[in-house]
Amino acid sequence: VQLQASGGGSVQAGDSLRLSCVVSGSRFPNYAMGWFRQAPGKEREFVGGISWDGGSTITTDPVKGRFTISRDNAKNTVYLQMNSLKPEDTAVYYCAAGFMMVVQTQIQNIQKYDYWGQGTQVTVSS
Repeated sequence: VQLQASGGGSVQAGDSLRLSCVVSGSRFPNYAMGWFRQAPGKEREFVGGISWDGGSTITTDPVKGRFTISRDNAKNTVYLQMNSLKPEDTAVYYCAAGFMMVVQTQIQNIQKYDYWGQGTQVTVSS
């Protein structure tokens, strides 16, 4: 299973970006998907996740109301729409796939993911 993340870039505070993650090599609907980020000198942290059918989503408090996760199973793609970006959102963003993961109890647990993308850099300047 391969995950290819894209869409990062350098933007100004208040701008928007949409990250995409394309999954290949397996049946995409079998996987719940998560987005994580890692800033320099910090641990990788959960940003948000989505169930296999898109029916359940979770976002962490720092991004709640600004970031939205969605997926298109026909395109094997999960998205992270990021609005009202702040300098503290600067990080490398990673997508991850968890086989048959339960959103409510597992999706925030970094250890539960089976596959990871390579990361895409998001830089937000003030």
